[in-house]
Amino acid sequence: MTSEELLRLLESHWTTVVTGLDDDDLDQLSRTLREMRQEAAAGNAPGVARTVRRLRRTLSALPPGHPVTEALGGHRYASGPRELPSPTTIDAVLVVLGTPPPSPAELLWTARRRLLAAPALTEDEHPELRGGPDTPAGLIRLRDQDRKVRCPGFQFRAGTVEPLPVVRRINALLRADRDPWGAADWWLGGNRWLGGVPADLLGVRPDEELERAAAELVGAC
Repeated sequence: MTSEELLRLLESHWTTVVTGLDDDDLDQLSRTLREMRQEAAAGNAPGVARTVRRLRRTLSALPPGHPVTEALGGHRYASGPRELPSPTTIDAVLVVLGTPPPSPAELLWTARRRLLAAPALTEDEHPELRGGPDTPAGLIRLRDQDRKVRCPGFQFRAGTVEPLPVVRRINALLRADRDPWGAADWWLGGNRWLGGVPADLLGVRPDEELERAAAELVGAC
């Protein structure tokens, strides 16, 4: 059973789900669905899988014989990038449960937290990254909630602050100077064209393939 199928099951039986759970379980259900919405918007398949497991535990409190628990019995959750649920479906379930979907600002910071969690070089550790005349050009520079700069570590040769030439070329294609968050999302998110996460494929796939994938995104081919 995919997460999308589980959500549609909830939507179909929302009346008896609401009456079959106590207030604490309903609160847990709503909070988990909101977290799922945020993880799905961020493209975080492991995060979605975690919320699905929590949903199943919460729904196990439904009375014996309830159609939701019967449908869940014997089914395993199929996880993976293609099983990310539709945000529209999650929103529909939240609405029928009487819970507002997450705000755009909440969704934005969920996505940004994922990018900020990636290994990075910081301006505190490396003063040359603080944006002065000696700062290497062509880097993705992200500011956290404390306004401190974090430069995702995949951009550099291991153990140095020397940017990889291919990264600088692709960052230029992605307009990282204008949209560092969008560029970071391309590097750190799944890419079907490449069959993996671009940052993880540096040194594994030819530089030309990575550049073609970025050029395809921006229509530069």
